[in-house]
Amino acid sequence: MTAQAFAQQALTGGFAEPASQSARAFRMALAVLSQPGTIRQVEGAAPPAPLSVAAGTLLLVLADRSTPLWLAPSHDTRELRDWIAFHVGAPLVAPANAMFILGTWAALQPVDRFPIGRPDYPDRSATLIVETTALNADGPGLRGPGIRGTARLALPEIAAFRENRRLFPLGFDCFFTAGDRIAGLPRSTIVEAA
Repeated sequence: MTAQAFAQQALTGGFAEPASQSARAFRMALAVLSQPGTIRQVEGAAPPAPLSVAAGTLLLVLADRSTPLWLAPSHDTRELRDWIAFHVGAPLVAPANAMFILGTWAALQPVDRFPIGRPDYPDRSATLIVETTALNADGPGLRGPGIRGTARLALPEIAAFRENRRLFPLGFDCFFTAGDRIAGLPRSTIVEAA
């Protein structure tokens, strides 16, 4: 691909109607994080592969020049870096300095290298955007704030999320994305055996 084709690809794929699409997408991101296990459909972004529509939409509404981002090897491509630079402007940094972390679960390992906040500033933690091949409401049980009774969500593993909950109020928050679908798992959620 020529330099001109790279540049052209980086200029496309953002919101066609930024005001209304970003407002809807931001509300959707808040909804899935405040109701763990809920799976919703989002639209708006058309990022380059391997980034999904849902993950691209999250980056468009959550990340900006003040939110450092780390791309896992699964997503660290020239096309995606150019798209992020043009549409989001988030600086690309090392894992220990990132506010947003993006990649597949396997590529994000080990997750204990990401910021989990400090006792005096628990909000200075990372938010993981975990790209998956599918999202469905089966798997381990979820309990905690925002869940009436129990919810279920297929997770890539249980141990890391149990350890993350043990650290509460420290820890990372997660969005799971697959195509145009999104789900959230905040650090406050208790993950039970499947």
